[in-house]
Amino acid sequence: MDQPGLAPPRPQRVVVLVEPAGPLNVGSVARLCANFQIDELRLINPRCDHLGEEARLMAVHAAAMLEGATMFSSLAGALADCRRVVATSGRHDGEPLPLLPPSEALTWLVEPSETNNSPVAVVFGREDRGLSNDEMLQAGRLLSLGTGPAYCSLNLSHAVAVVLHELHQLPREQPPQSIGPLGPLGLAEPCQRQDLEAMLNDAEHLLMEVGFLYPHTSHARMAKVRNLLQRAQISSDEVALVRGMVRQLRWASQSRNPNQTP
Repeated sequence: MDQPGLAPPRPQRVVVLVEPAGPLNVGSVARLCANFQIDELRLINPRCDHLGEEARLMAVHAAAMLEGATMFSSLAGALADCRRVVATSGRHDGEPLPLLPPSEALTWLVEPSETNNSPVAVVFGREDRGLSNDEMLQAGRLLSLGTGPAYCSLNLSHAVAVVLHELHQLPREQPPQSIGPLGPLGLAEPCQRQDLEAMLNDAEHLLMEVGFLYPHTSHARMAKVRNLLQRAQISSDEVALVRGMVRQLRWASQSRNPNQTP
């Protein structure tokens, strides 16, 4: 049990690569994770042999990080246990969330909490096209590096190096007096990603049933709802409240329409 007045233990730090295509990049990222004390590397549908000779060549002494990388088939699965997520973007316009400089986004990422010690994650997109808007909306903050507008795209491993260096420079612990039961700013901690996704899934099904959403518009409208909830950083208690409301509304709707399929 944590002693009163002491900072809570540092949450696990995770780097997520979405569909990496270059084994040299993957090996380099594994080495960077070891350099900057990242706890876990997660790979989503890698398009290369992440354990091949080229990847191992670049990993050098970080072979254990490379071999221990966890595989996932979706970003939602890779982030399910995370409470705070920062996604990176090389674009300068059209993002679904505001772009933040590394210091601001990463400081938010590692804010201490006495109530939630779930992992925190930084997500990097594909080498050729980055992250989609839907993938960015699974993050609580978007990070953009200060590159020149004429050519803003960085090599994947170079971007990871810059971001992890910035993260490593942040204080390892916050002063005990800055941490309250609801977090450093008196706000409840964001819920785990898997809880938010389950709530959104429940809500989408209900809204389809009552005719608020239609198949051809549901994706765009739910993206707006996701955007709103991400900016609000909805907590676990708030997710439970909304899920309870959705279930009660579904029950009431089905009670009035007994022929409706659950």
